[in-house]
Amino acid sequence: MSKKSFIYRNSLSIVLITLMIVCLFGQVLTGWRTENKELAEEGEKLLSLGEYLHSGHFIQATFENWESEFLQMMLYVLLTISLRQKGSSESKSLEGKEDVDREPQNHPNAPWPVKKGGIWLKVYKHSLSIAFGVLFLASFLLHFYGSYKDFKTEEMAKDKIPARMWEYATESRFWFESFQNWQSEFLAVASLVILSIWLREKGSPESKPVDMPNDENP
Repeated sequence: MSKKSFIYRNSLSIVLITLMIVCLFGQVLTGWRTENKELAEEGEKLLSLGEYLHSGHFIQATFENWESEFLQMMLYVLLTISLRQKGSSESKSLEGKEDVDREPQNHPNAPWPVKKGGIWLKVYKHSLSIAFGVLFLASFLLHFYGSYKDFKTEEMAKDKIPARMWEYATESRFWFESFQNWQSEFLAVASLVILSIWLREKGSPESKPVDMPNDENP
């Protein structure tokens, strides 16, 4: 372990974060050009790149997607505690207890909340779902803020009086933005759960061993 480089030991997270940054950069540039194209067609003032980063268009688009991702992961973590799928690599065994079900034991290399015990341990035992829940809530609120800001800008450009923020919370536009992303995330997870029953990817921890029977859970 000590002979492996930092990049080797953390290559998965490094690659994923790098891909996210590259795609976010692409979103910024293409979103900026798209928004300015629409503003030009309406005879409105064009936005600088800095102004675009503070616009409702960018904030709404960014956190609308983040919100659905964190919701997906939070529910997936929670649902896989008690729900099962026969033959899926994403499910626990249909019978018996697994290592993740046992109560934590205090030992020299245990995380500090385990050693501390009490309320710290109680929170730590559910810290993954709590973290995703907090990230979902923060992204949801920022999505709502960006969506309302974008809506308000559009209404003012049409010389209309925009609805108040609390009124906008009942508008179908905001909820359409959320539901269209939520359903796609649940479809993606369901596809992984179901397809992993019959299909394989040698070397991936998300797949069962290639020679494992379809109706067995790893």
